[in-house]
Parts: sequence; structure tokens; C-alpha cells
Amino acid sequence: MATSIPESVLGPRRYRNNEKFVGLGDAGWQQAEDHGLINLKVDFESNNRLIDRATQHAFTVLCSCSYLGLNHHPAILDGAIRALREEGTIGLALSTLRIRLGLMARLEEGLRDLYGCPSLPAASCTALTAGILPLLASGHLTEDGQPRVMVFDRFCHFSMAYVKPIVGDESLVLTSPHNDLNYLEDVCKKYPRVAYVADGAYSMGGLTALEGLLQLQEKYGLFLYFDDSHSLSITGAKGEGWVRSRLKMNPLTMIVASLAKAFGSAGGVAMLGSEKLFNFLNRNAGPLAWSQNLQVPSIGSSLASIALHKSPELKQLQDKLARNIAYFDSQFPSAHSGNGMPIRKIEVGEEEKAVRLSQELYRAGYYCSAVFFPVVAKGEAGVRLMMRADIEPDELTRFCATAKDIISGF
Repeated sequence: MATSIPESVLGPRRYRNNEKFVGLGDAGWQQAEDHGLINLKVDFESNNRLIDRATQHAFTVLCSCSYLGLNHHPAILDGAIRALREEGTIGLALSTLRIRLGLMARLEEGLRDLYGCPSLPAASCTALTAGILPLLASGHLTEDGQPRVMVFDRFCHFSMAYVKPIVGDESLVLTSPHNDLNYLEDVCKKYPRVAYVADGAYSMGGLTALEGLLQLQEKYGLFLYFDDSHSLSITGAKGEGWVRSRLKMNPLTMIVASLAKAFGSAGGVAMLGSEKLFNFLNRNAGPLAWSQNLQVPSIGSSLASIALHKSPELKQLQDKLARNIAYFDSQFPSAHSGNGMPIRKIEVGEEEKAVRLSQELYRAGYYCSAVFFPVVAKGEAGVRLMMRADIEPDELTRFCATAKDIISGF
């Protein structure tokens, strides 16, 4: 289609190319829709029983990121309802920079206490990233005030890669091979100021090379920016997440995470390595400054989740999740077995087989996401699934047996 457009009209496409992106990816999505695997409308009884409203087909969802099952925990629901009744409003519907509820201030202090560092909540983790990364690139988040070369890990989450064009207006943007410390060190040797943008726990499985990254930080002053959404709450004595529980915060480190996954609420949080960044980001980080407040029910549910994170129940849920992960790994070993993270993939090779496996599992009462190129490399298609603490062992045993039976027929 682009060939009929005058070249002078086309953008430079240095960091994105919708023509290529849609051309490679949408056919797979269309195939998934044709097989009834997306755009489902359901009634919720629990994570282990969703009901398709059109067909009354009941199934267990195995692609939910509510890894501890807190999205339907009674205490979390009560927190949302209690806050709504006490405040008597959904929210203030204005910028948090100008006015925010005392309830929001309580959340800020609660997150600071939980994570042991200044913690900035926002409407979403994506809003945090969109607001923060351009300021990091321009040098406004570090003492020297100089722009930093921005190195994005090849597998970093789409929410971070999505803002590359904006970041590229502020500084040089590079893409690193996944977890390639040699590549990153070469960049650090060439440029005096570098920032690395990566996941802590990756959305398709696997972990960042944290120990090596901390060594590069110590040696070269490398700024580390992590999105650790997929490990928040499931790791750490207080649910700090995989990265935060393994390092001391410092002015060259920042961690963002979603509060809508294992944490069981809504919104996002940025764990800051410098006290002065809290107010600076509120004023200058784009979507944070102009965005509306977190809604009151979300604040209430987050406060309830903080209380749960300080109780013995957190460890109990973490242990249940760990047992389910270990059992699944015993049935479907993979390169990520034993890393303690809940995201796994049953690989079948071709896109058509992945869609078929997802469809057959759905018919058997289990919804898993078919993943294919460009989400994964060609020839590595399969179904992605997430372990949760609220999946009963018998249910997980039945699922593994069902998946093996279906795969054996391919």
C-alpha cells in the first residue's frame, strides 16, 4: 500500500513501521478470531470458571496475569468498596499535579513503606514509561543533566519499545540483542552516558541478566530502567519483585511495575532511586502530569493489597504458586524451568498448530493464548500460559494430561 504514497509523505520509520508490523502480525490475529479464540465475552465466577455468554461454555483461564489470584480476593474487593463509600466519589477528575485526595497520599506512603524507596503511583505502568523514558533520554533524571544513549533490549515489553520514536527525538536509540552484556559493555565504552531499558521478568518467560548489569552499572555508571510487572508480588518477602528484592535502590536505577497483575489492583508504580524525582516526575513526566487521578476504587483495592502483602498470607500464596510452577515444569520442561517465574510456553512449532492447540484446549475447558510470529520467532509458535496460586493441584494435573493428549494427536 505504501508504494502508492509519495516518498516525501512517509515518515523516517527509524523505530516503528506500521505497514510491516500489521502485515506480519494481523493475519495471525485474524486466524485466531476465525477460530473463536479472541473477542470472547464472558461472565466471571472465578479465574477457574469463566462462562462464554454466547455459548454457555465454561472454562478455566490460563492466561491471566493475576498470579496470586488477588483479583477476586475478598479483602481486595472490600477495600475497593470501602474506599468508594468513604470518599463518596469515583475520583476528582483532574490532574494529580494540582490536587490529589488524601487517600492517594496514603497509597503513596504505603507503597514507599512496602518497597523501601520513594514510590510514585500512576494510572498505569504504560503511562509511567511514556512519561519517564523521554526525560531519562534527555538527561533530566540524572545529576549530570546530559543526554544518555538509550539501549532497549530486543525483547523489552512493547509498552517500552512503543515510545522509541519519542525517545529518539531526545537522544540516540539502540536495540541490544537479548541479555547481551558484551554488546552493552561495548556501547558503554563508546559513549560516556548510557541507559539500558529492559524487563526484569520477561513477558514470554526468562529473566534479565541482573548480576552482570549491576557490574556494568558499577563500572560505567550505566542507568538501569526495568519493567518488572510480571514478578511484582510473587517474589520478595514483601512482594517487591525479582529485581527490587535483589538490589539496593540508587540514583541510577528505576523500576516500574503494573499493580494490575499479581498485586491484584489497578494502576502502576515507579520505584525511584532518588527522593527528588518524586515531585519532578509529577510535574514533568507528561502523562503523569496531565492524567487524571487513579480512581478511588483502585486506590482502595491497592491499600487493601498493601495490607495483605504485610500479612502471612502473602507467603502462603507465593508458596502455592511456586508449587504449581514446579509441577508444570515437571510435566513440560523448558529452558525456563526452575526460574520461579509463572510464564511458560508449550511450543509446537508452526502457527497453525499453535492455533489448533489453543482451540482444542478451549474446547476441553482451558483458555491459553496462541502465540506466533512476530510475537515469537518463526518456527517457535505455541501457547503461552500463566501459572497461578488459585489453580488447584487437581485442576493443573488434568490440564497437563489434556494438553499432552491433544499434542500427541498432532
